[in-house]
Amino acid sequence: MSASRPKMSLWEFFQSLGKTFMLPVALLSFCGILLGIGSSLSSGDVLTLIPALDQPFLQYMFIWLAKIGSFAFSYLPVMFAIAIPLGMARENKGVAAFAGFVGYAVLNLSINFWLNINGILPTTDAAVLKANNVQNILGIQSIDTGILGAVIVGIVVFWLHERFHNIRLPDALAFFGGTRFVPIVTAMAMGVLGLVVPHIWPFFARAITGLGWVINSAGEFGPMIFGTGERLLLPFGLQHILVAIIRFTDAGGTMDVCGKSVSGALTIFQAQLACADTHGFAESATRFLSQGKMPAFLGGLPGAALAMYHCARPENRHKIKGLLISGVVACVVGGTTEPLEFLFLFVAPVLYLIHALLTGLGFTVMAMLGVTIGNTDGNVIDFFVFGVLHGLSTKWYWVPVIAAVWFVSYYVIFRFAISHFNIKTPGREVETNSVEQQVNRAAVGKSGFNTPAILSALGGVENIASLDNCLTRLRITVVDMSKVDDATLKANGAIGVVHVNATNLQVVMGPQVQSVKDEMAHLMSATV
Repeated sequence: MSASRPKMSLWEFFQSLGKTFMLPVALLSFCGILLGIGSSLSSGDVLTLIPALDQPFLQYMFIWLAKIGSFAFSYLPVMFAIAIPLGMARENKGVAAFAGFVGYAVLNLSINFWLNINGILPTTDAAVLKANNVQNILGIQSIDTGILGAVIVGIVVFWLHERFHNIRLPDALAFFGGTRFVPIVTAMAMGVLGLVVPHIWPFFARAITGLGWVINSAGEFGPMIFGTGERLLLPFGLQHILVAIIRFTDAGGTMDVCGKSVSGALTIFQAQLACADTHGFAESATRFLSQGKMPAFLGGLPGAALAMYHCARPENRHKIKGLLISGVVACVVGGTTEPLEFLFLFVAPVLYLIHALLTGLGFTVMAMLGVTIGNTDGNVIDFFVFGVLHGLSTKWYWVPVIAAVWFVSYYVIFRFAISHFNIKTPGREVETNSVEQQVNRAAVGKSGFNTPAILSALGGVENIASLDNCLTRLRITVVDMSKVDDATLKANGAIGVVHVNATNLQVVMGPQVQSVKDEMAHLMSATV
């Protein structure tokens, strides 16, 4: 796989960057659930409603869960600084991750040095600290560059790693060569960058604030712009960029919570979760979070799945039932929508556009109704943990009502469009029978997929230059795209195949994609 490394295009770079966001975000989502359960079940409102929970052992356990859950919120920037080079590096990923931590720590030490020599530090004057955006970061007083600063560190570290991880130094310095040189050059580079950041950061801050102003100036349609934009970027794997900007930067709002200024919709929500003095959640933050997804995720897409089932040929319905049910479960329980969306994205792009608009409208409707349910996934778990458990103040009771409206709307729209325009959604193809016969069930591995057949459909080991995955897709660079057999990939379980350019493609596999990728990597290493 490393014999020939095509140069990464700008498109591939942004796709790879967006993919790396999923590692800290996945942990953040899980920690958010722990924080939500712990904080809600130890709150005064819940104890008044359910006195049986007011037992020392139970309360210690709930507070412990909340403490563990607050971890991801407290150390989110450094997790991004580590995850980006870890995810983007093609070789020696552990070294890249280590260098990411080194780079982030050195950057803040260098900024601290600049603040000291310019007389801003040391001080305990809250007004001076706030005016210069100085926060305590990893125990270092530094300018709070937030997630954007961590992303910049991660990108620079990735570039340094790719450039120097196999460097050869003169014999006298050979000990410091190769991978050992990466954290060394990272420390020097971040030390210099830390002296530059105080001069350029105000411009970055104003740009992000400007983006937030554009979104917020749209009023109630701001959430719709965000929700629709996220869905439209999803087929290209770029939605994580937009999501991170709104969740973790000033573009998603800024608020003082428990005496500390925090920025980003999700950051504000989790800060309020962790703050015992906060009652209720800010509507300005939650309007960009889970609640906006719920109409489409809990109602709309299941309605679309039912429409596709009813529009399938009667003799094929039993064959697609499992596919649709697993897609609905992944969507409703896991918040993973691609297994359903890719069933109609390529055969009916206009339907996908309508889906994107309705998803965005769901964000706006929930915001207008004053619903305040946060977190990231928009699934039934978020609904109960961050909605129901926090009482009627979250207005969670609107969720099933609006989801039901979206269910009917999607069902009517999809059934009419599929039938009227004869859209070839699953089960409507005459050749469904012959396609299924191509699958060799004897070769199915632990992932539930016939990995050898998938590898063969990609042109074999010699045709794969690089192999990676994101949440639901294999991301592959091939030597010769003409050797890729889309039909066989779909016959062996692929939900969709996206040809990004002449050498890069994505194969949508669903939630088990990590297992498929691991099995493929094992087969490839055994073949070499």
